[in-house]
Amino acid sequence: MTNKISHTGIIETIKDECITVRILQTSACAACKVAGHCSAAESKEKVVEVRDKRAAGRYKEGDSVVVAMSAQNGREAVLIAFAIPLVLMLVVLIVMRWLTENEGLIALVAVLSLVPYYLAVYLFRRKLAGRFAFVIEN
Repeated sequence: MTNKISHTGIIETIKDECITVRILQTSACAACKVAGHCSAAESKEKVVEVRDKRAAGRYKEGDSVVVAMSAQNGREAVLIAFAIPLVLMLVVLIVMRWLTENEGLIALVAVLSLVPYYLAVYLFRRKLAGRFAFVIEN
């Protein structure tokens, strides 16, 4: 098992220290020869930003590069984006079920419990962006 997540992409723009790279994220079967005939194959285009102080002299728009992030950071990002909110919502569902029988209210409070969580993630986005940053490999 590798300890990094990497994708090949094309540099779209370079502005000061910020490089915008378009990557094609594919599922495991998307690279299969018959993927065009199969509904299970899936791929998505993503745009990631990479901070590199030497960007202007090193790269140019249209260059093919490999962007990478440590697998540990990838797991932490999934935890923050999906696992913690799921656990939070389940806890709120259980507590609300214990407090009331009104299923509509239970569902509403459970969904609304995610608002402060994602607001906190939004407020700390700069700190998180520095922690979950991609780098360009050579």
